Amino acid sequence: MLNVVLYHPEIPPNTGNIGRLCHAADLRLHLIAPLGFSIDDRSLRRAGLDYWEELAPIVWDSLEDCLAEAPRTTKTYFLTTKTDRPYWSASFSENDYLVFGPETRGLPESILNSNPGKSLTIPQRRGRSLNLATSVGIVAFEAIRQLSID
Repeated sequence: MLNVVLYHPEIPPNTGNIGRLCHAADLRLHLIAPLGFSIDDRSLRRAGLDYWEELAPIVWDSLEDCLAEAPRTTKTYFLTTKTDRPYWSASFSENDYLVFGPETRGLPESILNSNPGKSLTIPQRRGRSLNLATSVGIVAFEAIRQLSID
């Protein structure tokens, strides 16, 4: 099972939509605190509909805590606009972790700098960015596509 990690998510409907995507695609969702909303937020639940209880996202106090639980054989990828390496160049494996930053600012430079060679991007026009839920869907389904070929 692939792992989707949302680092400090800010917008409840985005997280709800990502939760729905994770439920439909059988992906594990991890949320890294602090969250920009309550996990009981009505708009989060509305976007996730009735899937939220079954999804059972894991809330972590820190990214370090989350990744410390990952088996050593898994890979972690950090999605950012601050690299030229496209997401399709990665060779995804079962149980990989796909880490996405908050909607308004992305992943901090400190995380990207401490994980050299692990950054991926979705190529797009300069000055524009995709919605977080759309970005998660694009990368997650490329990983699923690769895994279904093996």
